[in-house]
Amino acid sequence: MTTYDDRDGKIWMDGKLIDWRDANVHILTHALHYASSVFEGERCYNGKIFKGVEHSKRLKASAQMLDFEIPYTVEEIEKAKYDMLAANGWTDAYVRAVAWRGAGEDMGVSARRNPVRLAITGWEWGNYYGDAKFKGAKLDISKWKRPSPETIPVHAKAAGLYMICTMSKHAAEAKGCSDALFMDYRGYVAEATGANIFFVKDGEVHTPKADCFLNGLTRQTVIGMLQDKQIKVHERHIMPEELEGFEQCWLTGTAAEVTPVGQIGDYNFEVGALTRDIAESYEKLVRA
Repeated sequence: MTTYDDRDGKIWMDGKLIDWRDANVHILTHALHYASSVFEGERCYNGKIFKGVEHSKRLKASAQMLDFEIPYTVEEIEKAKYDMLAANGWTDAYVRAVAWRGAGEDMGVSARRNPVRLAITGWEWGNYYGDAKFKGAKLDISKWKRPSPETIPVHAKAAGLYMICTMSKHAAEAKGCSDALFMDYRGYVAEATGANIFFVKDGEVHTPKADCFLNGLTRQTVIGMLQDKQIKVHERHIMPEELEGFEQCWLTGTAAEVTPVGQIGDYNFEVGALTRDIAESYEKLVRA
């Protein structure tokens, strides 16, 4: 495998397509020092980005939450994505849009005079959790907690919010797990490092209330699918001790898609009929 900075291809950056290896930033880029960066992860299926416009709108909204404006419209961002895909000859790919405060006149906490930059790239990416897609992922329980909305803009897809995700995933992988589950600052079940979580009990679905973490677009899609199937969905606060009583579990996210979970800590779950049905239904939906 080649490294992500040393590949053939094109990346859209600040209004034009450039060679992959030339897509660089200066060491004094503000985002590198102060996490003034937001991003989106999207998937293109059969030449069409699933919920691309919604992702572009959320990218701009995330930037506004971090007190900066992306100098491109949603329509311009959408065109840039498809230009990048076409330049690389991809019809099925993961798409990454990232906006950040660049290097400029300011190099401190304040960066109002620095330019806002935007890049759009992508890569061909299979199952995020490998064979866990079929047999069920194994999750650790992170020692870190999702923060209070009083401490950080928790509904922004901001780079800084992923620091504890990286740390938690590394710790999980060291234990032979695929990912880690976070509790929130109150002790309720929250989400995995890059995916939302769902549980099944007695034919009904339970998912944590997204009041202090990202309300994922895949999460919203799956809730809609469940409701269309006349399956009752409870969006609520879930205590950790409730994990023992759930029968099935799955993760949702652009990268994760719908991935069954077989184990969280000491709790085990079956890859049951409802989990398989939702995973298959989601696959059909995104490729429709």
